[in-house]
Amino acid sequence: MTVNYGELAKKAADIRVDIIKGVFSANSGHPGGSLSAADIMAVLYFHEMKLDTNNLKWEGRDKFVLSKGHAAPVLYAALAEKGYFDKESLKTLRHIGSKLQGHPDCKKVPGVEMSTGSLGQGFSAAVGMAMANKMDKKLNRVYVLLGDGELQEGIVWEAAMSAAHYQLNNLCAVLDWNGLQIDGQNDKVMKVAPIDEKFKAFGWNVIVIDGHNLEDIVHGFEKAREYKGAPTLLLARTVKGKGVSFMENEAGWHGKAPSEEQAKQAVQELGGTW
Repeated sequence: MTVNYGELAKKAADIRVDIIKGVFSANSGHPGGSLSAADIMAVLYFHEMKLDTNNLKWEGRDKFVLSKGHAAPVLYAALAEKGYFDKESLKTLRHIGSKLQGHPDCKKVPGVEMSTGSLGQGFSAAVGMAMANKMDKKLNRVYVLLGDGELQEGIVWEAAMSAAHYQLNNLCAVLDWNGLQIDGQNDKVMKVAPIDEKFKAFGWNVIVIDGHNLEDIVHGFEKAREYKGAPTLLLARTVKGKGVSFMENEAGWHGKAPSEEQAKQAVQELGGTW
């Protein structure tokens, strides 16, 4: 399949702009880990996954689960960009009565396959979805995005063990490996390295990619689809706050809204308009 990398780059940039505008509008939220995942989400929603926005219950669709549910702004921005709902809705992020709350709700938001928020829970749900597809002999794939701080949850490893045991090669997990969590560097809060060796020991196929290189991301998903013996983990090296100079690699932007001046600067740096 021909890949239009220029179009994917434009989608990722638009997603980042909408993340900033949404978090600013809410005056709360999680910009850092949303910005780090924007390139991965652009490839998933505009190249990799089989979807039909006119038929949300299409049996042949692939499914995506945002296990690090606090990064909801990146999921909402990708869904709006894809056409699941109007972009104007993004301005209602976290507002009272809005369907776009701080964590995704599958009963309220079109395109959300699983409500998430409790760390590790979304990953285990994705394993269950992939197992159900296997049992029903469906060819649909399941994708799940994890945060690296999320790997400190025990439920992640129970789910990883199950996925390998049942040879769920229809499951592709992506780790947003930016190295930071709300309290600082992952390795200082609770060391999770070596992540690749741990997943391999659990029986996973592990592929290391640059999570901001669109070609690397596309090829990573291709290799995951081709691998038949086990579930795949794409270990995606990313930068927290990617694209905004004063947010990059700053743990303080894990869960904080920018001021109006900062938001305008961020949008300008991302190539958008205020």
